[in-house]
Amino acid sequence: MRLHSFALLLVTTLLAACTSTPQRPERGEFVAREVVVDGRTHRYQVFVPARAAAPGKAPVLLFLHGSGERGDDNQKQLTVGLGPYLQRHMGDFPAIVVFPQAPEDSEWNQLADVAFAQLDAATREFGGDPDRTYLTGLSMGGYGVWDYALRQPDRFAALVPVCGGLVHPRRSAMAVGGLQGEADPYAAVAQRLRDKPVWLFHGAKDDLVLPEYSRQLDAAFQAAGARDVRYTEFPDANHNSWDPAYSQTPELWEWLFAQKLD
Repeated sequence: MRLHSFALLLVTTLLAACTSTPQRPERGEFVAREVVVDGRTHRYQVFVPARAAAPGKAPVLLFLHGSGERGDDNQKQLTVGLGPYLQRHMGDFPAIVVFPQAPEDSEWNQLADVAFAQLDAATREFGGDPDRTYLTGLSMGGYGVWDYALRQPDRFAALVPVCGGLVHPRRSAMAVGGLQGEADPYAAVAQRLRDKPVWLFHGAKDDLVLPEYSRQLDAAFQAAGARDVRYTEFPDANHNSWDPAYSQTPELWEWLFAQKLD
């Protein structure tokens, strides 16, 4: 009887260990997934890190693409920004990365429920660490970073907006939500997120999303006494500040993965 009980306990322990340990590949890979939200199927991609790069609970990064990657092919969101960087670091990038794709003519401020559902699903499936969940995006996705951080500030341990902003004179639909009626939206964002680690990036020659937007945000955070807000402006970059941010700023990753929710 005692032997039978011990064997049963051993099998139960082994099963628990198997189900709690994420099954990760020898080398990092992209996998296609989908979720159903409000009766509609939404496809997305997930970068699953190599077993050796992320042996335990892995950090999780939600990446929001720019306007040019919108569509329904579930591929274009991998072609600009973080996707190409990961293609060159398949074996050593240590985080799960979730790549939603916004439909044509949509904005990230309309898709929060979908992106959060995809983030939750990937975190569960691939053994992500909810306390080390981060948010980054470029251009339209940079606007999305601020929008999602204001919606759920307790979800993300750090933010990395690249060539983003809060409002846009030629595209009002892209504006960050939750700031209506604020006399100074920059000060409002800084007050609400001043305890959140943030690293902003922008190109000094950007003529699509003006660098002044990130400069004003940085100044507002400094005035608010922000705990850890950094701003890097690339003097020779136009709108493409994502390549120097993701590919040529190695200290970004060391800083990012050191952040953890309190």
